[in-house]
Amino acid sequence: MDIEIKDLHVNIEEKEIVKGVSLKVGKGEFHVIMGPNGSGKSTLAKAIMGHPKLKVTGGEILADGTDISEMPANERARMGIFLQFQNPIEIEGVGFVNFLHTAKRSIAQSDVDVNQFMGDVDSWTKKLKITNGIVGRSLNQGFSGGEKKKAEVLQLAVLKPKLAILDEPDSGLDIDAIKIVAENVNELAQKHEMGLIVITHYSRILSYMKPQFVHVMVDGKIVAEGREEMIAKLEKEGYEQFVKK
Repeated sequence: MDIEIKDLHVNIEEKEIVKGVSLKVGKGEFHVIMGPNGSGKSTLAKAIMGHPKLKVTGGEILADGTDISEMPANERARMGIFLQFQNPIEIEGVGFVNFLHTAKRSIAQSDVDVNQFMGDVDSWTKKLKITNGIVGRSLNQGFSGGEKKKAEVLQLAVLKPKLAILDEPDSGLDIDAIKIVAENVNELAQKHEMGLIVITHYSRILSYMKPQFVHVMVDGKIVAEGREEMIAKLEKEGYEQFVKK
């Protein structure tokens, strides 16, 4: 899937958060968006996914040339767009595995072989070193921050989208867990030619993931772009160089 964002403007209530972002992500490309808190990174991610509380006030979001700016989130998911939330919500009474099976069926729009599905879940649970107990619990209920992140990567592995947007996939993870998450996301993206957008403040997860394109977002706009060397520059000089005085 090719995604092209053209001069996108997004409001939350009456406040403009995304202020004219343009971005292209081709099939199988790996992009990272970095920037300080409050720069609009998460809002951009939610806008691509079609979050109902956001209002697109200008611009377009094109998926393989089709404008999806007004398309509901469930239809975008069926097209193959996936968003890992920065802070996944807890839903009591909704079993994690049942949720994942329902999502898989909805996206496939057909029945899913239960044995194959459970084999897939079991395989990725082991790869991600997820404790077996969490798959029998309610969705994110009582999960630690790290367990929530791993559970979302498990969803990514089972659903196999065409474009994955990961919003701060390293938050709440210790060093070992960051490496596990990064290596498994790398494997999935490469195996399935998955487009990948990773949003992060810090470069620690990027020690294990090598983006092709780096974008710096400040105050609702992309203010700088580059390749992997941009990460080292940001680590050394920070975001202050891009902030208007």
